[in-house]
Amino acid sequence: MILAKVKLEPKRKFGRKEGCRRCGRRRGMVRRYGLRLCRQCFRETAPSLGFRKYS
Repeated sequence: MILAKVKLEPKRKFGRKEGCRRCGRRRGMVRRYGLRLCRQCFRETAPSLGFRKYS
C-alpha cells in the first residue's frame, strides 16, 4: 500500500484584519474614501476632515 503525502495548507484567517488607525478598534469601521476609522473616532475627527452634520 502506497501512502501519498498530503500537503497541508495554513489555516485561513477570517474576520476583520485591519482596525481603526487611531485606536485600533475593529468594530464599526468607516472605510469609505479610505478613512479606515471606527465610528467613534470618525465622529470626533469628522469636522476637521471637512464633514458636516446636516440634521
